[in-house]
Amino acid sequence: MKSAEEIMEILEGFDLTGSYRDAAELAGCSPNTVARYVAAREAGTLVPGRPEPRPRVIDEFAPKLEELVERSEGKIRADVAHDKIVAMGFKGSDRTTRRAVAEIKMAWRSGRRRVFRPWVPEPGMWAQYDFGDGPRIAGIATVLFCFWLAWCRFRVVLPLLDKTQPSVFAAIDTALRRIGGVPTYLLTDNEKTVTVEHVAGVPVRNPATVVFARHYGLTVATCVPADPATKGGSEACVRIAKADLVPTEANLLDEYTSFAELEAACAAFCEQVNARAHRVTRRAPIEMLTQEHPRLHPLPAAPFTGAFGVTRTVGRDTPMVNFETSQYSVPHQLAGQTVWVRRHGDQIVIVHVGADGPVEVARHHPTNPGSPRIDDAHFPPAAPGSLARAPKATTSGEATFLALGEGAARWLTKAAAAGATRVRTKMAEAVELAGRHGRSVTDRALAEAAAAGRFADGDLTAILIHQTTSAPHPTHQTNENHTLAQGTASWAGFSGPRVSP
Repeated sequence: MKSAEEIMEILEGFDLTGSYRDAAELAGCSPNTVARYVAAREAGTLVPGRPEPRPRVIDEFAPKLEELVERSEGKIRADVAHDKIVAMGFKGSDRTTRRAVAEIKMAWRSGRRRVFRPWVPEPGMWAQYDFGDGPRIAGIATVLFCFWLAWCRFRVVLPLLDKTQPSVFAAIDTALRRIGGVPTYLLTDNEKTVTVEHVAGVPVRNPATVVFARHYGLTVATCVPADPATKGGSEACVRIAKADLVPTEANLLDEYTSFAELEAACAAFCEQVNARAHRVTRRAPIEMLTQEHPRLHPLPAAPFTGAFGVTRTVGRDTPMVNFETSQYSVPHQLAGQTVWVRRHGDQIVIVHVGADGPVEVARHHPTNPGSPRIDDAHFPPAAPGSLARAPKATTSGEATFLALGEGAARWLTKAAAAGATRVRTKMAEAVELAGRHGRSVTDRALAEAAAAGRFADGDLTAILIHQTTSAPHPTHQTNENHTLAQGTASWAGFSGPRVSP
């Protein structure tokens, strides 16, 4: 059968020459072919109808193939069907079976094909979120949380380390604060953080999710299980985010060195896609968000406490909390109170909710079990240890001795460490000497005795006598007339002209 272009050339040649033979020579066909197409044009049947189907060797087995396709709901493979009809006596090739099965499947699906009605979202009504596999950072897998506001097509992409309930709640709170309001419905998958089970096809909500939704005044809805088409907006957001943020051989992106770098990349991606015109609305989502914002519900002033992480009780004697088998310090003023702990990227964030609302009280880098992470600012001044014990009077005699000054305290500390004998007797003698020679002089003698390590009987008296009877040593100042340095007068001979011998 001639193609449409060949038929046009045949008719054009006949209109030009008016002869079947000449038109045949121009078109490269027989005169009978030209006559047939000219007659068909005159009769209005130039476009031929569908030819009558010819009998095929597989027609005898067509009912069996239709039965197999119907019973398998269109899932049977052609090679399986071929083996079945060969056992029944079919002599044709597997290619013939493949064609027949394909035709039967197309006819079976034609009446069962799912047809989508265009969804026209209402401003302020719907939002969706979904998850995608993010890049690996230092061998640690990440998750991309993708939030999509339906009417204005505004997108928020946040990196997470997991899909636990605190992480999801924190991501939803951040996304809602990015758009500046709360929609009526929030559509998502049937994750265990949202749906605990299905009873007669009805999803049973997670109680924590119900409390979370009540805090923000929204209704959490879930799509049909294993049916991503019911939330196509967030699915498309995940697909685009993964194509632009996850390093592959196609986009030639470099590997991320830190979680903060991935956060910056996600923020730049959101700024870019929300500022350019959407292919459906032909308007930028950031521009349409300003129009949708009045239709959104107000945000609560404080986030839901579950978004801060898991609860931990601060130790009463040691202000530390346990998180992921490791210990982290918090301000000692929170001893015995409840705090919320979560991991955000490369940091552990600890939040306390008090009368004035939630406040971040500590932020640490992750550590390993057995190596607690401690911030010195979280603890009061440390008490003196066994190596830094200061003298503290317990009797009137001890108080009188220590009142002499710092030299007396230093002498007592050094004498005790040196194992001196009759310490109390020598302390009483020092008090008597202070009455005769003065407190300041005696205290200075005690300081010198401690520095010299002299704690024997009579050492303090000898030091006092030496201090009171010895004349002070004269002080000397170094100048040009009193110096031991060698002069430079002998160098003068080297400055004259050199005479050769």
